[in-house]
Amino acid sequence: MENTLDRRVVKWLYLGIVLIFLMVLVGGITRLTQSGLSMVEWKPVVGVIPPLSENEWQNEFELYKQTPEFKLNNSHFSLREYKSIFFWEYVHRLIGRVIGLVFFLPGIFFWLKKKFNRRMKIKIILIFVGGLFQGFLGWYMVKSGLIKDPHVSHFRLAAHLMAALFLIVFIYWTILDYKYKSQEIKSKIISNYILFSLFVLVIIQIFYGALVAGLKAGKVYNYFPKMGDEWLPLDFYNSFDKQGLKALLESQSAVQFVHRVIGILIFFLSVALIWKVRTLPLGKKTVFLVVSSVIFIQVILGVLTLVFSVPIFLGVLHQSIAIIILLVLINAIYKNNYKCLN
Repeated sequence: MENTLDRRVVKWLYLGIVLIFLMVLVGGITRLTQSGLSMVEWKPVVGVIPPLSENEWQNEFELYKQTPEFKLNNSHFSLREYKSIFFWEYVHRLIGRVIGLVFFLPGIFFWLKKKFNRRMKIKIILIFVGGLFQGFLGWYMVKSGLIKDPHVSHFRLAAHLMAALFLIVFIYWTILDYKYKSQEIKSKIISNYILFSLFVLVIIQIFYGALVAGLKAGKVYNYFPKMGDEWLPLDFYNSFDKQGLKALLESQSAVQFVHRVIGILIFFLSVALIWKVRTLPLGKKTVFLVVSSVIFIQVILGVLTLVFSVPIFLGVLHQSIAIIILLVLINAIYKNNYKCLN
């Protein structure tokens, strides 16, 4: 059976993207407000209901008092201050539960109504499994900050973010495939080289952005284009003396430097994309111009976020634009390689 286009399926998948996008943004706020370790217990079902009575709040606060974060960083916290950080982590987890229901219940409905062919069924299963894996990574990440060191592993943070973004990308590609039922184009509009290079660099850049966030590397060397008074600070060289190549993943200065360099490479590659499509008719090159335009905005935001030492608004906005870049890149790659029949 060939699945016929059902707009409800398209809207359902787009809703999934919006909810995951929202979850990533709230996750960014949770990280920037230092709220991620406020909920000690993992209760997938009963955890939907937050503390309602003063006694329940006190019990939750007592659990938090046993954590390294409270003992080492927040021992001065009152119950009121604890409630303020509890809020963002609770909302983050609540959205995760909503996403699970939004994918599972309509997915079962569309499956029983035979809206999916065999290929689409496999993709829906992969999306659902990917969502479960994302939830596991969230728990695994938080767990790393509840044992000895009151900081989550920056590697686990990066894995948690990347899993969410790959899920968004996969769902969006699934939407395009389902919506257009396209055939591959023998003659591409432009070579795939620039688009695929941009995609790979953007993925690496987002990964390094997560490392920057996890190591709080955006709080140091808040200057551009130099890092302080130097192009490369002394701390950069010292980190390699102490850590070797591991510094590229574990040193604040080295990680921030790599993030800067990749950002510059992406900028120049986006300029090359504009040059590549300059002679095309507007209708054909618009999709590529959108990619370069969003990248230019992101570069400016990146510099402002660094210079102002990662304020919450700019930090979350910078993360949001990264997701948009991925989506417009996927759209450009798809339309460069496939002929849309609908």
